[in-house]
Amino acid sequence: MSNDPEILLGLSNGELEALAEGMLASSIQSRLDELIAHGKEGRLSSEETAELDRLLARVDQLTLVKTRARYTLRRQQAGVAGS
Repeated sequence: MSNDPEILLGLSNGELEALAEGMLASSIQSRLDELIAHGKEGRLSSEETAELDRLLARVDQLTLVKTRARYTLRRQQAGVAGS
């Protein structure tokens, strides 16, 4: 399993589960929702557009980490942990 670059090493099952279930902080999610709504209405300033881009990049990063955590857990459950 250590040959697999997608595996998250050095984390306990509890830590992996926490990552897999992680969400954006409610304040960040609220701001993201607000910016998306403004964008749909065509009311985003250039600063807000840049902020939206940064937040969407953060969502993408979170999704990747969550996916890797789930993948690692599945691999461990399949008995590949020591390979």
